[in-house]
Amino acid sequence: MSQDVFSQTGNFADRLTAAVHKYGPLCVGLDPYAERIPPAFGSGVSAMRSFCLAVVARCAGKVAAVKPQAALFEALGPDGYETLQEVCATAHAAGLLVILDAKRGDIGATGEGYARAYLGEKQSMAADCLTISPYMGRDSVAPFLNAAKANGRGVAVLVRTSNPGAHDFQSLLVDGAPLYERVAAAMSDMGQDVIGASSWSSLMFVVGATAPSEAVRIRAIAPNSPFLVPGYGAQGGSAADALSGFRLTSQGVEGGLINASRSVLFPKDADSLANSAWEASIDAAIKAAQDDLAKAAAAL
Repeated sequence: MSQDVFSQTGNFADRLTAAVHKYGPLCVGLDPYAERIPPAFGSGVSAMRSFCLAVVARCAGKVAAVKPQAALFEALGPDGYETLQEVCATAHAAGLLVILDAKRGDIGATGEGYARAYLGEKQSMAADCLTISPYMGRDSVAPFLNAAKANGRGVAVLVRTSNPGAHDFQSLLVDGAPLYERVAAAMSDMGQDVIGASSWSSLMFVVGATAPSEAVRIRAIAPNSPFLVPGYGAQGGSAADALSGFRLTSQGVEGGLINASRSVLFPKDADSLANSAWEASIDAAIKAAQDDLAKAAAAL
């Protein structure tokens, strides 16, 4: 396991900030849709394993983090779960931060069980951070935040998501303000207990690139909460949109991670390429995303 800033010791937000200073805010989402994995990788769980490990190898030393989509692995049963464990461990050993996108959330013993499984000292997944839903209330966040604090991990709570249905509930007015703003305020308050030397909290907010004006308002409410930003690239969010709520410092851009999945995993014509050409195609897609984000960050 890498012994640099990516080791699982100390404050997660400090490790995140150091990684983003070094590599930029790009996070590569590992969403291994079976029908889109190139035929050269085979089929079934074996294809998912080979494909994800190959992508991790291309990301190592180039990006700050990867974000495995747990559901796509879990859908394949025990073999899929075992593959997810291997992908997380391999990514972590390669020096990548691992943001596990599992969207857990519950109260009491159930929440504590999830927290131990993904964020505990003897966790089965090598995850630095876990996505959760806070919409059951503060008591559904507390077990995860307690485990994160105790073990140097992070938690990313859903606040203003990038999906079209986000407005159905998240934008409903509660005492004159959208629900997502109420959630942001409550989560910012809870996150004060896990602020590191970097002045960022280990409680991240999921804030979609498809809602840049909302991101600006959320940043005003929660100045210390890093964002995990979906919706960049294939979902239509621009680099400038994705960087809403980020800031440029003398050390580089700060404010969280910007996820890109399909635009990096499945570049045009990559499914028909041989190994070395496929690797070059993935490398080019990573560089294109990083260059796009860097250009937009320079204007912050």
